[in-house]
Amino acid sequence: MSKSTLRRTISRWANPGDQEDRHLREEYSRSGRSGVICISDAPDRERVTLRGALRTVTLRPRAGVPALEAELNDGTGVITLVWLGRRRIAGIEPGRAIEVEGRIGAHDGVRAMYTPRYQLIP
Repeated sequence: MSKSTLRRTISRWANPGDQEDRHLREEYSRSGRSGVICISDAPDRERVTLRGALRTVTLRPRAGVPALEAELNDGTGVITLVWLGRRRIAGIEPGRAIEVEGRIGAHDGVRAMYTPRYQLIP
């Protein structure tokens, strides 16, 4: 193994973001639930079921209406979840594992799922 290859390998393993993504992929790709797919493989405008961990949760008004936004990460990608008319939802907090179902759309290059059905994962 050359020095540059060794450095790249160590750098990849030492990067905390890569480690987190690897852990999320291992955790949610082996969920065993039929119909659950990876965020990176999820097609737009079709009903899909996704699993992952919430990375961020923020209150961001849209056109004067409260909207709770959360970023769902499964290690293969990130998608924004939006609940319109909600300021807070019990159990929706950063770090929480969740399964969501809905249709994915894109707005300004950002993939989002509006008002998804959700189930908290213990």
